[in-house]
Amino acid sequence: MILRPRLEDIKVIGHYLSKIIIGLGFTMFIPAIMGLAFGEFNPALDFLIALQITLFFGVTLGKVCFTEKDSNWMHGMVVVALSWVVAMLLGAIPLWLSGHWKSYLDACFDSMSGFATTGLVLVQDLDHLSYTHNLWRHLIMFIGGQGIIIVALSFLVKGSAGAFRMYVGEARDEKILPNIIHTSQFIWLVSIVYLILGTLALGITAILDGVKPLNAFFHGACIFMAAFDTGGFAPQSQNMLYYHSLPFEFVTIIIMLLGAINFKLHYHIWTGNRKEIWRNIETVTLFITIMATFFITAFGLKQVGAYPDVIPLFRKGFYQLISGHTGTGYQTVYARQFINEWGDLALAGIICAMALGGSVCSTTGGIKMLRLGIIFKALKQDIKTIILPSRAIVVQKFHHVKEIFVEDKQVRSAFLITLAYLLLYGFGAIAGMLFGGHPFLNALFESTSAAGNVGLSCGITDVGMPAILKITYIFQMWAGRLEFISIFTLLGFLYAAIKGR
Repeated sequence: MILRPRLEDIKVIGHYLSKIIIGLGFTMFIPAIMGLAFGEFNPALDFLIALQITLFFGVTLGKVCFTEKDSNWMHGMVVVALSWVVAMLLGAIPLWLSGHWKSYLDACFDSMSGFATTGLVLVQDLDHLSYTHNLWRHLIMFIGGQGIIIVALSFLVKGSAGAFRMYVGEARDEKILPNIIHTSQFIWLVSIVYLILGTLALGITAILDGVKPLNAFFHGACIFMAAFDTGGFAPQSQNMLYYHSLPFEFVTIIIMLLGAINFKLHYHIWTGNRKEIWRNIETVTLFITIMATFFITAFGLKQVGAYPDVIPLFRKGFYQLISGHTGTGYQTVYARQFINEWGDLALAGIICAMALGGSVCSTTGGIKMLRLGIIFKALKQDIKTIILPSRAIVVQKFHHVKEIFVEDKQVRSAFLITLAYLLLYGFGAIAGMLFGGHPFLNALFESTSAAGNVGLSCGITDVGMPAILKITYIFQMWAGRLEFISIFTLLGFLYAAIKGR
């Protein structure tokens, strides 16, 4: 018998959700203040309106649902799943008010794309968007990369078992420090230190390329937030093509790779354990898959004669490969070039890279290197079991900060999440063919980009695409970012609320 959720369950969920909404409201002060400082009064007003709506909703929900009861696993998972939907809806308000999005649905699409660090866009006339709104686009990517729940855990939610449950629900199951609040604060420390260093590096590079200092450092901050959080938003409509700079592209490659690394690995690097880079199963698997997918892509580009020289192959082929594999979505080619110039094999190489993603507990999406490494180790163990004598005891282990033995529970979890991603990629591809009339490979490219939270586009994502396809991609971005468990819990909660007794 399925039990219907009690009123106390709803109050616990509402109580924690209200804190996250209030936290989101406070972040809107940042673009509002910047708008006033830059003399962009109408854009600043957009954020003051959105801020009041968000805080009113958050405070009201907090008062109605006030409780001192801690959350259980079900509460935590439902809070996480709902918080991303609510963040999308509220974060879209100032975007829609700007007039650069043709509908509220389009603004919601870009809002979810930002929070989920995807990078697919429906914004119109981006080149004339205000500094204020452009900052918000990149700021929500910075928040989403670290995690909406991380904001709440760092500043608003007291340490508790419920805090850890919400942390896990946001697709992070590794504690860097013993205390989950300290873990959240460390993630923000790493991100802010890198933000300062990355903004300086990109800003100085842009100045040397002839960009005015104010624009150089503004673009540097925006590009860093999107690159480190493997998002893909850019202040200009041409994305990375706008800068036409090899040094700028090289710096962003370094930042994208930093964003694709596990925050736990960042901790060990910071504390002097640099050997972990060469020993960790994730970094080893990432290196192997980058080389394998680039070989496929480069061979495909060679077949069609797209980039015969080394420098163009690096700037067009390798850059897109790294951008796709890290889940960033920065492009140094136009969207339609993927279809018109790259050929099917090169396109397949990029699709594989986007599908695989980066490390767990990082800012990237996709299947993740740890799961791929575990599945490979399990396969190796099974092959040894078949080959060796029946009396032989086969033990397989891998290095992930410490030596870990491969267990059936790990393998089952890795395989199920991998299968769920593959189904999600396929679901979006079918939707692209069914509702958009696109060829399979093109539809699979866009679907994998959305579900893997990448942001590369072959031209399908457009303001004129059917609303059902926009909603499909929004769902894929949401599901891909949260890695399914919290969403399955939310669906089960809603089913119990309707059918339960």
